[in-house]
Amino acid sequence: MIDNIHWLGHDSFRFDGSVTVYIDPWKLPAGQPAAGLILVTHDHFDHLSLPDIGKIAGPETVVVGPVSVTAQIDGPATVTLAAGESAEVRGVQILAVPAYNIDKFRAPGQPYHPRAAGGVGYVVALDGVRYYHAGDTDAVPEMSDIQCEVALLPVGGTFTMTAEEAAQACDLIDAAAAVPMHYGEVIGDVRDAERFRDHCRVPVTILPLERG
Repeated sequence: MIDNIHWLGHDSFRFDGSVTVYIDPWKLPAGQPAAGLILVTHDHFDHLSLPDIGKIAGPETVVVGPVSVTAQIDGPATVTLAAGESAEVRGVQILAVPAYNIDKFRAPGQPYHPRAAGGVGYVVALDGVRYYHAGDTDAVPEMSDIQCEVALLPVGGTFTMTAEEAAQACDLIDAAAAVPMHYGEVIGDVRDAERFRDHCRVPVTILPLERG
């Protein structure tokens, strides 16, 4: 359930299965396998990286994202999903879910990730396992609708949930296991991942960074 997940830094992951799935590929290490699916949560530079998409996109690759993402893709086929929408792409079930800030502000009344911007997280059903990648978000009420085996949650704070808030989010999410992300680059460090592990009610795996 965790063995096929590769943390490539920040919010970036690769899932190895019947389809190779990337989420938010950024600063990818060399030698990554070609993508069957690329999911992008929103259009900030550390999540939507056109050069990194170019490194792993092949003739069969499909890029999934909100319209702010897919409008910028030139080359690979795209599927546009807003929060609440779902699709089956290359045999993989994908549900886009809300991702936004409640109390993380760049200026008074201006969240880093406003709900109106349309950023999303994803529930991805790959080979019988449901993975939830939360995207850049706080612990939002819609998480109570999430059912998954593995929840990938941001823990770095400032722009997303803190470690303690991510642990509280696991009280909303129906998950069997959790993996911390969004630390070690831009904001946060391994101490945030460790605090999340120490506070979370479900088993937490801190994945090794695979960035050579």
